Amino acid sequence: MRQLRTGGVVSVEDLARELDVSAATIRRDLQQLDRAGVLTRVHGGAHLSGQNGLDGDAERPFAEVAASNAADKDRVARLAAQTVRDGEVLLLDIGTTTMMLARRLRGRPVTVMTASLAVVDVLRDDDRVELVVLGGALRRPYESLVGVLTQDALGQVRADRAFLGASGVRADGQVLDTTAVEVPVKRALIAAADQVVLLADRHKLPGTGSLRVCTLDDVDVLVTNDGADPDTLEACAVAGVEVLRS
Repeated sequence: MRQLRTGGVVSVEDLARELDVSAATIRRDLQQLDRAGVLTRVHGGAHLSGQNGLDGDAERPFAEVAASNAADKDRVARLAAQTVRDGEVLLLDIGTTTMMLARRLRGRPVTVMTASLAVVDVLRDDDRVELVVLGGALRRPYESLVGVLTQDALGQVRADRAFLGASGVRADGQVLDTTAVEVPVKRALIAAADQVVLLADRHKLPGTGSLRVCTLDDVDVLVTNDGADPDTLEACAVAGVEVLRS
């Protein structure tokens, strides 16, 4: 429960490793706590009872989120696109910045795999881009596919690099998000790529978020803007993350 109150959501795998017990023990404990009403059991883990609304931007209309800090996001997307080499296999996370990256990839001979319907809309009529749509349950407010089918699909693929979105990066090295149902998909996306590129405009450094996606140790490259928080950039340097600023 201490871990849950700290992060808002926990996974069976993480708890088993951190507490040095079996996954079966964790599952039984979570079931008991769910029956007691102190948490809600979900596939692969649990979140605090009453935390279904931990969705932040994801509950706002997608177009409204895209319009927020759009110029900074587009500069990040443009710089990220410049790092892509022809022939690469790319995983694009859900989010507004990755949608803008997709626009910059139009006409490029690359493979794009994604659970973002916004990315699909951008690339669906582009014959140069090989587009692979990951399965899952439709999450309409944020135009994304989520759930165990999405996670299973990510377990079957391998990408040269993944472009990851986040709601915030803290100076202590925590990469955060606000949507419990998206976090397991983001973690699976990280595991499926040889290189992880985090797209975070300057407003997300340090940023906010209630759920931990990963740490900077899991990130290879950060693409952000000039004017990003110096302390957070220093944390990136300490973690060995290459920082690109637009």
